[in-house]
Amino acid sequence: MSKYTSKSGKEHLVRTLIYIFLIALCVIWLVPFIYLIFQAFRGESTSMVTYIIPKEWSLKNFEILFTETTFLKWYLNTLIIALANAVLQTVIVLCVAYALSRMRFKGRKLLMNVMLVLGMFPGFLSMIATYFILKLFGLTSENSVPGLILIYAASSGMGYYIAKGFFDTIPKSLDEASRSRVFFRIIMPMAKPIIIYTIMMAFIAPWGDFMYASLISFGHEEAYNVAVGLYKWLDKEHINSYFTIFCAGGLFVSVPVTALFMALQKYYVEGVTGGAVKG
Repeated sequence: MSKYTSKSGKEHLVRTLIYIFLIALCVIWLVPFIYLIFQAFRGESTSMVTYIIPKEWSLKNFEILFTETTFLKWYLNTLIIALANAVLQTVIVLCVAYALSRMRFKGRKLLMNVMLVLGMFPGFLSMIATYFILKLFGLTSENSVPGLILIYAASSGMGYYIAKGFFDTIPKSLDEASRSRVFFRIIMPMAKPIIIYTIMMAFIAPWGDFMYASLISFGHEEAYNVAVGLYKWLDKEHINSYFTIFCAGGLFVSVPVTALFMALQKYYVEGVTGGAVKG
């Protein structure tokens, strides 16, 4: 009995410590977001201050954001890029993953190994070369939106790993009719979690991208996405006049992604866990 009580006490202590750690982690994650909310609704000054809770609450930062800046243009650019990429990347990833999972052809293993090795190199290594290629086709500066869509979707097939792992869990005994009929009528309905996971990842990635977007749209403010545009407000020339407006923009940008994740988190978890079963 004493051994059982001792073991139960240790488990309770460990569980309590884990909860304390998780609560502390949540607080650390939430503090910047809470600070952003407070500053977005601060009405007494637009510059940085030493206190957190506003002395005067106001919506004027949002009014300035939507009426006196090009934020809505940046937001529209980002939305177009994210939606286009969500469609293109989802189609490409699912097709590649399905082909590598269900079909056996010469060079399949070599292709998978090559994509695996190439995926180990960070994408920014090719930024300069990519920029000059896009520049030759006129897809930089004012035409950076189609250029960024091309960049994000072009190599998306290399991210087939999780989707392929999910397709591997679907019994191959279902592959009895024509491949197109199986794919659209059987595999796709069963693969709903991985489809939604792929759409989410394809949408979120360009939504907050800064490196490629800043390079491709360099020097043309109308072609910025929200990440590049908001970052410009943090330089020495603008920060004292735009800090609270920047916070309002950051809060507005976070809403769609947060809502999307909260609404679809069930499928996100199922897609990740299902796709991790096999590789």
